[in-house]
Amino acid sequence: MNSIVFNPEDDHKEKLPDIKEIIKKNFRKKCTRETVINRFPIIKWLPRYQLNYLYNDTIAGISVALTAIPQGIAYAVVAGLDPQYGLYSEFMACSLYCIFGTCKELTIGPTAIMALMIQKFVADSQDFAVIIAFISGIVILILGSLNLGFLVQFISLPVTAGFTTAAALTIGSSQIKSLLGLPGQSSNFLEAIENFFKNADKAQLYDSLLGFSTIFMLLALRKLKDVKGHLAVPLKYVSLARNAIVVIFGTVLAYCLTQNGKSPFTLTGEVKAGLPDIKPPPFSTVVGNHTLGYGEILSHLGTGIISIPLIAIIEVIAVNKAFSRGQSVDGTQELIALGVCNLVGAFFQAMPVTGSFTRSAINHASGVKSTLGGVVTTILVVLSLVYLTQSFQFIPKATLAAVIITAMIFMVEFRAAVETWRVKRIDVLPFVVTLVTCLLLGLELGMVIGISVNIVFILYMTSRPKTRISHHDINGYEILLIEPNQSLVYTAAEHLKRKILKHSLNDEHKITTIVIDGHFVWSMDSTVAKTLKSCVDELNSNDKTILFWNWRSQPTGVAWRLGSDFGKLFKTTDTLDELIENEVLLKMSGSSVVSQ
Repeated sequence: MNSIVFNPEDDHKEKLPDIKEIIKKNFRKKCTRETVINRFPIIKWLPRYQLNYLYNDTIAGISVALTAIPQGIAYAVVAGLDPQYGLYSEFMACSLYCIFGTCKELTIGPTAIMALMIQKFVADSQDFAVIIAFISGIVILILGSLNLGFLVQFISLPVTAGFTTAAALTIGSSQIKSLLGLPGQSSNFLEAIENFFKNADKAQLYDSLLGFSTIFMLLALRKLKDVKGHLAVPLKYVSLARNAIVVIFGTVLAYCLTQNGKSPFTLTGEVKAGLPDIKPPPFSTVVGNHTLGYGEILSHLGTGIISIPLIAIIEVIAVNKAFSRGQSVDGTQELIALGVCNLVGAFFQAMPVTGSFTRSAINHASGVKSTLGGVVTTILVVLSLVYLTQSFQFIPKATLAAVIITAMIFMVEFRAAVETWRVKRIDVLPFVVTLVTCLLLGLELGMVIGISVNIVFILYMTSRPKTRISHHDINGYEILLIEPNQSLVYTAAEHLKRKILKHSLNDEHKITTIVIDGHFVWSMDSTVAKTLKSCVDELNSNDKTILFWNWRSQPTGVAWRLGSDFGKLFKTTDTLDELIENEVLLKMSGSSVVSQ
């Protein structure tokens, strides 16, 4: 059987994509009924909605609301905002996700991580919360519209776990101040620890007792969901409503013990009653005595313009995958839904929102059947804003701190680090680097450093392809076979060349022919091609033959475009013996022509 070689007359020109045709194709694809249905999932599920689903969705919506209301208030306080901002974010996000969302379990709203990410900006002005929600909505919508959600794939699970653990530790430590009634500031991990040791002797007895009692109650109520028997169902719902139960208990206790306007506990304070004013987000704000325009606001936010939307995307995709039950996740639509929730929410004075794992888990445990459960949650949040705000002022800060700290306990992912160590130990390094830098340098910078470490790992692996080296004796010819195990990019060029030359020029074996097996090489760039060509020249000067065997079409095309003499070395046969026999015959025929 003759070897198959690329004909020099073949057209090896690289075909450039037809940009105009691609744009037209995508435009036609987007302007279809199917696209409209995909972008508004409610159109798909609402006509098929069954009346018996309403019971499950109502129960789920109430269960989520009983957690969403206290958590919304708590996370607004973590961010340094007035409590009502968290509730504004809750009802807008839940209602909008019902229209645009695809995961029935997913609940959108304020989260601890989002609160922590905006905290330093809110310290300058509360307007920044709404501005960041507006900007995040635009950024996320753009990423979703351009199908750029794949960018989050560059953030590995160890980096995500390190970031989540650092955020949980930072948020939990920042709540020690409220839990114990301490004075001082605690906006980051180191500051919170320093403030604790500095003011530990000033801890308030009643705040401390209430705080630790609330943590104990929450952990005890959490275990009720594991009770079996005829009380299993009612106890499960008691467990799901545990946040609301402890907040109601703390509020009633504080109200009963308040005399002449004085309470033994540090209270949340006044909460603005009623629904928010519908108005555009502020395009200027005052920081100190200086008014910042929109350009100055963007400059002030710095990397937060990208990092905050990115973290929001990571959270929502992670929660979505957790409840997808192995089904594919429509990342593009989830980004569009999240973008709309943030963008529209900014017109209702909402803080940035993303997917909440805690509330989504409650939704799932309650047996939710559709995203309509979010509408029930919205109704209850709105009712609480209209009728219950006077009661909210009696919520002890120690109770809210206990709610947050208890939630953070289950966000710490040291188990993920142990599992990573068992599977591949080197992957623990990005986890540790991300965790430590987030705690010491802040979440944004820590995330950037963690991603950078991961990218260095990727670059190193691409620059050091594994190669299998073997020696073969075929008809008296000593053959060196080299098999790279991956596609080749410019970072691997010199490493591969050094390895080829090192083994080819080894005097121990009387090597006559070097064969580079490329059946694992799906692509290579121009740098690799030029480096391999220089390797060919160097081996030829040492009276050695080099052949490229069974390479794929893309790298073969690159070789031909670099030069026909180089391209002719790329050959395809069924066996190595056949390749060598054909090469010997080719040399013999060449020698006979020369002798004639």
